[in-house]
Amino acid sequence: MSKKKVVVKNKKAAPKNASQQKELLFKKENYLLMVGGAILVLLGILLMSGGTQDPTEWNVDEIYSSRRTILAPIVILSGLGLEIFAIFKK
Repeated sequence: MSKKKVVVKNKKAAPKNASQQKELLFKKENYLLMVGGAILVLLGILLMSGGTQDPTEWNVDEIYSSRRTILAPIVILSGLGLEIFAIFKK
């Protein structure tokens, strides 16, 4: 009887040099855009909060100011949009 030689190749072999190593999922530009988006979201939250109103009185002009009802949501949504752009940018 003849013997058959079986060769098994290891598919998970270690990379032979540095150029075969895995690349990161995102690049530096993507991370900078993500940080910028997070800063915009935090800025929008800060714009929406705050105020010097006394808790015992109701000041309609301060509660429903255009800074809180218009500007802050626009800043937050632009930050979220920047985050989405940073994730999908290749």
